[in-house]
Amino acid sequence: MQKSLKLWRTFKEGLTNFRRNGWLSFATISILSLSLFILAMAFLITVGTREIVRNLETKINITVSFNPDVIEEKILSVKEKLGHFREISSVEYISRDAALSDFLEQSGDDPVIRQAIDEIGENPLLASLVIRANDQGDYEKIAKVLSESEYKTDISRINYEKNKRIFERLNKINAASKKIGLIFGLVFALIAVLITFNTVRITIYSHRQEFEIMRLVGASNLYVRMPFVFEGILYGLFASVFTLVGLGIATWFMAGMTTGAFPQGNLFNLYLSELPFLSLGVLVIGVGLGVISSFIAIRRYLKI
Repeated sequence: MQKSLKLWRTFKEGLTNFRRNGWLSFATISILSLSLFILAMAFLITVGTREIVRNLETKINITVSFNPDVIEEKILSVKEKLGHFREISSVEYISRDAALSDFLEQSGDDPVIRQAIDEIGENPLLASLVIRANDQGDYEKIAKVLSESEYKTDISRINYEKNKRIFERLNKINAASKKIGLIFGLVFALIAVLITFNTVRITIYSHRQEFEIMRLVGASNLYVRMPFVFEGILYGLFASVFTLVGLGIATWFMAGMTTGAFPQGNLFNLYLSELPFLSLGVLVIGVGLGVISSFIAIRRYLKI
């Protein structure tokens, strides 16, 4: 009971210090919130890009088109052999007639296109195999095996290179956003630590006479130091709440611009889906930065 009472008193003292600092507390929370906001936004962009890549992986495939003179039986033989590859999840055969039918359906059976095909006098599309791999990294291996196989003279084209460039660009964007967000977040986190450190230092300096009295009446070192630790926790706690609210507002405003960009629908829906993990991460980092700053200031300036 006595320990609980002491803990409550030290917390109350820390809350009093927090209120007394006024605009200094506001500035400290603002910088800390900005640091956490940048880190949290970088996290959301990274998760969003990863989700886009995963979504594309389910749609991307390798289409192997065969020369017009290759008979259907030979293509089906190739399909059967590819089905035994452990890197391949599925192989679909599309005949020339099926390819033409799909093409006309996608074009809305445009009469101009229909007339152009009639003038050609034959089906200009090629029979193909649509291959889906188990993993994104397997596509390059599959394309290489096909281009060097015994069937290479029967193959007209393999459309892997276009898909490869798409994945490379997305991965580069993902890596760049992660790196930039981390750098800016760390820079502002360092600034936040310095500002919080100075805020606690000023509080310690303004209470220097009280420390002497407390020591004379037998207060322990822990009792003297804990208010400043609680003060750092309060900075981190308030900054975390402001960050999550600010991030929610920012992603809500950007929802219209990002509609359809993410599997979740938009950036705001992505924020809501990641909110539990994001809240925990922001809270831990925010409170951690506040406590670290307080400990540094206590060790350096609180001589008891």
